[in-house]
Parts: sequence; C-alpha cells; structure tokens
Amino acid sequence: MRFIRVLGTALLTLGLAAAPAAADSSPSPEASGEGAGPTRAGTSFRTATEVEQGQTATARASTGDYLYWSFPADAGQRPTVRATVKLPESHAAETWQVDVYDGLRRRQACQYGAQTRTAGTGAPSVELECVLRTVRAWSEPWADDPLPGTYYVRLTALRLSASDLGQPVSAELRVESEDMGGAAAVDGTLSEPLVPGIAIRAEQDLAEDDDSPTAVLAGLEPEDGWTSGWWSDRWIWTAAGGVLAALAGVAGYRLTRGSGRPPGVPPTA
Repeated sequence: MRFIRVLGTALLTLGLAAAPAAADSSPSPEASGEGAGPTRAGTSFRTATEVEQGQTATARASTGDYLYWSFPADAGQRPTVRATVKLPESHAAETWQVDVYDGLRRRQACQYGAQTRTAGTGAPSVELECVLRTVRAWSEPWADDPLPGTYYVRLTALRLSASDLGQPVSAELRVESEDMGGAAAVDGTLSEPLVPGIAIRAEQDLAEDDDSPTAVLAGLEPEDGWTSGWWSDRWIWTAAGGVLAALAGVAGYRLTRGSGRPPGVPPTA
C-alpha cells in the first residue's frame, strides 16, 4: 500500500510537470498580439518593411510589383505566413506566390499550405499560406534548416496577362507562430541570431567612439528577446523520468529482497 501511495504521488507530479508542455502548444505571445501593422511594403530585401508576429500588415501596390516584409522568428517556433491579395473587379487569370527567406536569404521550403495559387477571371481575391519548418536553435553549416533570426516574405504575381500589368491591388500579410516546445529542442545554439547588421552593431558596441554610425538593417526581435534555445520543457520531462526511474528501482528492490529470514525459519510473533 505504501508503494502504491508513492507511485500515485509520482504520477501526480508527472501530470503537473506536463502542464507547461501542454501550454507550449498554444500560440506564442508574439503570435497572440493584436494591433494594426505597417501600411506599406518594401520593394527589395534591403527595404523590406518590418512587421511583428501577430500584426496584420497592409500595402497598396500595382500588379507586377514585388512586395517585401520581414519578421523575427526564434528557436522552437513554427511560423505560418498568410497573405491575401485583393484584385481589381475586372482581370484575367493571375497566379500569385509567396516566398519566405531566412536571414542568409536562403529560400525556405513550406511544410504545407497553398504557397502558389491562381485566381480565376474576375475573382475578388486570392489567399496564400506557407507553414515553415520549426526554427532550430542550431544546425550544421551545410544544412538548410531554418535558424533564429530575421525572415523575409516576398509576394508577387508569377503569371498575368499584359492587360492586367500595373492594375492596382491591395495586400494583407499576417505572420503567426506555434511554439513546438521540447520536441524541437536540439543540443547547440548559435552565437548570434541571423539578423542583418548584427555583426556591425556588435563591433560598434565594442568601439569607444559612441558617435560612430551604426548599421541597423533589422531592428525587431521577439518580445522576450532571443532565447537561443537553451530552455525547453524537455528538461521537465527528463527530471520527471528520472524520478519515476528511481521509484521503480526502489520498488523493484523491495519486491525482490524478500523478508531476510533463512529458509524454514517461521516469522517471529
């Protein structure tokens, strides 16, 4: 009976430890934020408009333009990029596409989602979606894994008729992330996130001349700063597993050690 009570206490402890893991499956604080985002878009990587996760960015442009935004993504997050293009009342069939690049301007593949779609003749809008792979805290130099830092979104029309070129359109962009928790944790971290200009800023911080110019190509970062992936709920599950293993060892010892009496000797009254 005593062992059963101890085992029940251990299971209760494990259940309480699992609560943070369940909470990690909910959207991150950046993804749950509300508020209007920027009302313009850049025309290249260098002029990409910064947008925070959870905000809705809007822009007016012409068919054929390249629209660029950038957003920060940290280790353990799985970003989802959604774009909506409102088309003019009269137009022919048009094919639109949304692409996502990391801080090294490497194109990142979408796990799933309609990255490319064709709007039929006279369609009022077209909706695009790209769900990226989970951002890793560290990766091999030769790998193409998504890493913490700045990500770029490019929205443009791939195929359209000459008569539709230059017609006014309006675009909406929203980026949200799901925190994948300890399942995405890896052993290793980057020394710095892949943010353009971060190396130049680090040099300026070490310089004695505070009046020297500082290159800031991307200023946004996660609300709680860059975590570098050092903490995850995997620590909790590891500790809970160690406790259960210790209790199992004690229980096995109590079951196998016997009463300690020589064979044939009756128990004392």
